Amino acid sequence: MRVLLIYPIFPQSFWSFEKALQLLDRKAMLPPLGLITVAAILPQDWEFRLVDRNVSTLTDADWDWADLVIMSAMIVQKEDFLAQIREAKRRGKPIAVGGPYATALPHEAQSAGVDFLILDEGEITLPLFVEAIERGEKQGVIRAPNGDRPDITITPIPRFELLDMEAYDNMSVQFSRGCPFQCEFCDIIVLYGRKPRTKAPEQLLAELEYLYNLGWRRSIFMVDDNFIGNKRNVKLLLKDLKIWMADHKFPFHLSTEASVDLAKDQELMDLMVECNFNAVFLGIETPDEASLTLTNKHQNTRDSLSDAVDAIATTGLRVMAGFIIGFDGEKSGAGDRIVRFVEQTTIPIAIFSMLQALPDTALWHRLKREGRLIENDDAANINQTTLLNFVPTRPLEEVTREYIQGFWALYDPINYLDRTYRHFLKLGAPRHKGKLRKVTWKVVRAFLTIAWRQGVVRETRWKFWHHLVSILKHNPSVAEHYVSVCALNEHFLEYRQEVRTQIEAQLAEYLAQQPVPVTSEVRDSIAA
Repeated sequence: MRVLLIYPIFPQSFWSFEKALQLLDRKAMLPPLGLITVAAILPQDWEFRLVDRNVSTLTDADWDWADLVIMSAMIVQKEDFLAQIREAKRRGKPIAVGGPYATALPHEAQSAGVDFLILDEGEITLPLFVEAIERGEKQGVIRAPNGDRPDITITPIPRFELLDMEAYDNMSVQFSRGCPFQCEFCDIIVLYGRKPRTKAPEQLLAELEYLYNLGWRRSIFMVDDNFIGNKRNVKLLLKDLKIWMADHKFPFHLSTEASVDLAKDQELMDLMVECNFNAVFLGIETPDEASLTLTNKHQNTRDSLSDAVDAIATTGLRVMAGFIIGFDGEKSGAGDRIVRFVEQTTIPIAIFSMLQALPDTALWHRLKREGRLIENDDAANINQTTLLNFVPTRPLEEVTREYIQGFWALYDPINYLDRTYRHFLKLGAPRHKGKLRKVTWKVVRAFLTIAWRQGVVRETRWKFWHHLVSILKHNPSVAEHYVSVCALNEHFLEYRQEVRTQIEAQLAEYLAQQPVPVTSEVRDSIAA
């Protein structure tokens, strides 16, 4: 069986970082970890070919080679996902799909004409799919019986060798699935449950060893939606990982996602830094406690959020964070409050989005019961350039204006450089003396390009040189990461304009569809 694995195109988004990636001739931030894990679970006497359409072209030869096409996608990849389903059917190729998008909205994939829907988690459903193929079945919907979730200690090492590794800025690995919290808007607990399941430490170390033997020596993103969901197991991993990293002379920089309560566990933060974690993404959402309480994000209300950010940063973990506008009951000025919080806490990379009701979440079901959910063909195209997909409790125009202004202010080039500089000044230093990384012509060229654009051509010129020299003087061990975060300014400079343009166009369309308000003058004229 020759299996063509296709990963659909991501549209431009906050995380696509095209302009920054171009500096190093890389094409995507992360590889399709799900598909290379699928390839590891399926029979190993099958042949596999991976085409990530974000980094390479899908050719006629690829289609002709395939006996079976398998795709996985996230909701934001919807457009190309459906297009490739149609292309497979046009070419007469059987196609099976799975992943977060198909599991959340199976009817959309089904209506596009897929042969097999392989839903839920692959450790359970992929063997069932193989059995169906062996029985000669040509189509079907395969789900985990009784909503079962797999023991991921059985998950094999992903087939990393299928990747064009030079095309990616980071590699990906996964230690856990699931999250113990119950945030109303979050689909992670819908897809993976509230009981965090983890791999065994030796599994994760075997994956890192495999990447090491393949020659990878750059950053690795731990894709867990809440890396610290099971603190006991993650500490066991980190204690073994610390030894492995030291034995291998710290070949990787690591980063991940975690809940804010990470700040309350100094031992855990110290272990992460000792293992060469240098960044963590936090779901802060909003500094407004009433909104956090309403959306069941109680873990963010127990302690000061600004103190938590400082504790994590001073330990040595650069903080990235997510923020949302549009919660029910939100008071005017929420956008300004988010901007002030980000500036106060000096978080360089703050992903700011309008709230979206994701399929099958508690928020989705509540809004649907209340008749406030907007369900249309565009509702699933969820990124930072999408209006709310429900009717908010305050005027949509007000929420939207605050969002546009907030995003514009956060990614003003000077504001961004200032915030990044202040964050790196307080950032704790690495705990080990890693060997100097190889300086390639690509790295030198990227730095010279950044220095020319931000240090000569643009109005940021004085800030850029002052801040860089100061970082080299006061916290030189973080200078490499400081410059890499400065490089992201290239992406945000363009993307904030994209956000403004697209959101303003959608708002104008929305306002044009609203009934014209009847003024007192019009009423008097009608009466006369």
